[in-house]
Amino acid sequence: MRRFETTANSTAEDAEDAEATATATAFTTEDTEGTKDRTYKYLQSSASSASSAVELLLLAALVSAPLAAQSPTVHQLPATPATVAYGYYWSEAKPALRVKNGDIVDVETMLTNTPVGLERMGVKPADVPQDLRDIVAQDTGSLKGPGGHILTGPIYVEGADSGDVLEVRIQSITLPLAYGYNGCSGFLRELCEVRGSRLIALDRQRMTAEVAPGIVVPLRPFWGSMGVAPAASLGRVSSNPPGPHAGNMDNRELVAGTTLYVPVFTKGALLEIGDGHAAQGDGEVDQTAIETDLRGRIQLVVRKDMKLDWPRIETPTHWIVMGTDTSLTVATQVAIRQMVKFLMETKGITQTEAYQAASMAADLHITQLVDGNVGVHMMIAKSVLAGARK
Repeated sequence: MRRFETTANSTAEDAEDAEATATATAFTTEDTEGTKDRTYKYLQSSASSASSAVELLLLAALVSAPLAAQSPTVHQLPATPATVAYGYYWSEAKPALRVKNGDIVDVETMLTNTPVGLERMGVKPADVPQDLRDIVAQDTGSLKGPGGHILTGPIYVEGADSGDVLEVRIQSITLPLAYGYNGCSGFLRELCEVRGSRLIALDRQRMTAEVAPGIVVPLRPFWGSMGVAPAASLGRVSSNPPGPHAGNMDNRELVAGTTLYVPVFTKGALLEIGDGHAAQGDGEVDQTAIETDLRGRIQLVVRKDMKLDWPRIETPTHWIVMGTDTSLTVATQVAIRQMVKFLMETKGITQTEAYQAASMAADLHITQLVDGNVGVHMMIAKSVLAGARK
């Protein structure tokens, strides 16, 4: 597959600025070639002093084993008509890419709109990504919807199967476009004096955007939708509502440097990613964030030692549990129960102790109110979990 090209009137300088400012890498691996070279020199020097060939072979085995673990394959997954799922998560979807456990994927995602919609907002035709034109123009027949998100994937992860957990390490996220857009609908659409969408310029050097006169927000890009295929019995599921498979969670905490843990329901997991956001508030009340294209790097790890029934998020500072439902009350109950379960498992305390601790130490947030299933997440700081139990 081709490597990504800068689009939408981005100069080389812009791309470099975006890469330097928007990328936050939390998971790094040692340079493999440099490590091999140092290992070879070490073996050469050791050969003269080793008392036997057996000692040399043992030494080689000891240093080569970590090298294999440090060399995951890096795959390229651009967004093209052949590599996207248009509006659904589905256990029967044809994989766009197959990877091994531990591999890394450089992924590109398209915003949720059309060339006509972007040009109506004022985007110059030359600044509309050609891949978006190609994707929207393709004749997908019945393979479109019932949702509206353009999701890159599915990614088939070898070794993943029902009952496992897929660990998605978000290593970096960048902004390839100098613009995004925001609509006006959502939870209180009667507040929209003018319906429609408007463009928002992204300052990728300062990593800010002026979203209204005198209101400037920091850019914290993340994918609103990251999920696996639901159970086969559910059929083709809309990309709109989130659920136990994760999907359209719109959780603004999933920035570069964080990890998503999601239960697996089908062989290969079939991960899909999209709905890029440059910035969003908790709630996403008007149904959109700053919607834009994203590029990033993720690492996929199959966890057979974990068992989850709802997605979980780890940031450098917090653990986050999720709950979704058509009812805000039920979604809140799910999130609280997930936090109680997490505290019982990690700290070895009783259900009552965990529930009381959640009341005193954890924070509830409304993730979003606009995706059919509303979302609630509950966060607890890692710092409060560091104390040893007497």
